[in-house]
Amino acid sequence: MGAGWPTSAASLKRFWIARAAARTVCRPASRESMNRIILIGRLTASPELRYLPDGRPVVRFRLAVDRPRRSGDGGTSRQEADFFNVVVFSGQAEAAARYLEKGRLVAVDGRMQIREYQDRDGARRWAAEVVAQQVEFLSRPQASQAGKAEPEAAATAGEASPEEEDFDEVPF
Repeated sequence: MGAGWPTSAASLKRFWIARAAARTVCRPASRESMNRIILIGRLTASPELRYLPDGRPVVRFRLAVDRPRRSGDGGTSRQEADFFNVVVFSGQAEAAARYLEKGRLVAVDGRMQIREYQDRDGARRWAAEVVAQQVEFLSRPQASQAGKAEPEAAATAGEASPEEEDFDEVPF
């Protein structure tokens, strides 16, 4: 990261929250309700890419988000985690499947959705999930993933990596 970019996980969180808040205009379409959620946490497992019947890609993953909790004696505080199911569609789903892995720190901006379904026994069930509108990768891949993800992605897409591009021919 270049100069001026946050380097620690805590400063990355503060940076992303401030950036999201600066871009956010809190004017819901209806003055009666708003459904928006911003989460920063770590993946509990690597995401799995699937395709809907209409061909659109979809990725689901679980996000662990830390929160402080004071102990009953009022003294020390300890970290506990909340777990959120996240669903990502389209191009961001493909990018998440390609570059995210267990333990990566990500920021998710989206909306909360409650889905109703019937289980195998015919009982009605509900599932709460975050439908991501934007996913930002806040940590770099680990050494084992870093060496293979980026070159493989450039080769798969058929694009030149930034080192191979000739910036002398850019028209502006």
